[in-house]
Amino acid sequence: MTWINKILPSISTRSDASSKANVPEGVWKQCPRCDAMLYKKSLSENFDVCPKCDHHLRISARRRIELFLDAEPQEELLTELEPVDLLKFKDLKRYRDRLSSAQKGTGEKDALIVVKGAVKEVPVVVTVFEFGFIGGSMGAVVGEKFTQAVNHCISENLPLVCFSTSGGARMQEALISLMQMAKTSAALEKLKHHRLPYVSVLVDPVYGGVSASLAMLGDINIAEPNALVGFTGPDVIRQTVRVKLPEGFQRSEFLLDHGAIDMITHRRDLKDKIAAILQKLLYFRATGT
Repeated sequence: MTWINKILPSISTRSDASSKANVPEGVWKQCPRCDAMLYKKSLSENFDVCPKCDHHLRISARRRIELFLDAEPQEELLTELEPVDLLKFKDLKRYRDRLSSAQKGTGEKDALIVVKGAVKEVPVVVTVFEFGFIGGSMGAVVGEKFTQAVNHCISENLPLVCFSTSGGARMQEALISLMQMAKTSAALEKLKHHRLPYVSVLVDPVYGGVSASLAMLGDINIAEPNALVGFTGPDVIRQTVRVKLPEGFQRSEFLLDHGAIDMITHRRDLKDKIAAILQKLLYFRATGT
């Protein structure tokens, strides 16, 4: 081996390390579908949708509110509600420790945010699930917040829009969480009697008790492209019924073809589409048609 070969590896190592050091962390994000490396600033300007394959990346509840609602007015409601470990539940971890970890990780008190604002100047109440908070699971606080949001809509004559993304009922709250399915469904029936519009937006993924209650009870049910929606996962169904499931089973496109949802809308068009729907539904309510 010559002297030049001995020093080349160290030169190469230093060069690679220097190159990596010059690339700031958090500047790029990889698309989970096509693996393309995406510049975060450009991705944000494209509504967090991959420009290569059109995959709708998962976003936080706060980001969802930022994209959907007008900048002002905005008022967050029911911020005082916090979850309590009534059952002293423990699996691999204590429930209260899971709550503390989720609150620190997301900055939210629980998995649902309620905001009164406007979309294209149409006054509205919006409820948004935060999937990062224990999988967007629905416990007592989520059910109570949603119910109180409905009550606020009734008292203020406002339509309701819900963005659902959830793994279902929160098992750490046992029957208390399952009760929220009936509670939220009953609240929506009250909203229906007052002829106030409810638009449900299904965001990847929506499963379990949320999909079996408030997520599928909209006057209009909208889904983002390629969103997974179902009561339980396809692997569980496949193992239970032991049959080959159809291609794209539980994807929003499959649900649209089979009449389970009303439309699929690209994230960049949601604001305009929902504003137009609300204007029409509120007009019908005002004119009694």
